[in-house]
Amino acid sequence: MESDEIIVMDTHTLVWLTEGNEKLGNQAKRIIRQALDEQRLFVSAISFWEVALLCKKHRIYLATPVSAWRSKLLTNRLQEIPVTGEIAVLSTQLSDFHADPADRFITATALLHNATLITADSLILNWGGQLQRHNAKL
Repeated sequence: MESDEIIVMDTHTLVWLTEGNEKLGNQAKRIIRQALDEQRLFVSAISFWEVALLCKKHRIYLATPVSAWRSKLLTNRLQEIPVTGEIAVLSTQLSDFHADPADRFITATALLHNATLITADSLILNWGGQLQRHNAKL
């Protein structure tokens, strides 16, 4: 991984990081920490939407409300990439990609920004597209 490239975290990677989940691998943690220190760590705005939905459905639990959780992360130098029309269109053009809309938006965000996506999603890790990716479990 080049030291000037940006890192985009998948939603579960972000949650694992903030909740101290042991599934997040040591190599992934090092990459994330370095990117954060160098102001190269990003998340798609769609990840906050996804976390809010998962909390509302009681599929995940955060210690604080999602809005406060998001604010704290952004205050601590995590950067948010907004969902743009360009990302939205690209998300529909991912060849042989699965249907999950959040995954499509996050992957399109990483592609558009020539970023490495840190994810443990096997469907994304095994996708044949030109996406730069790192397994979050490593």
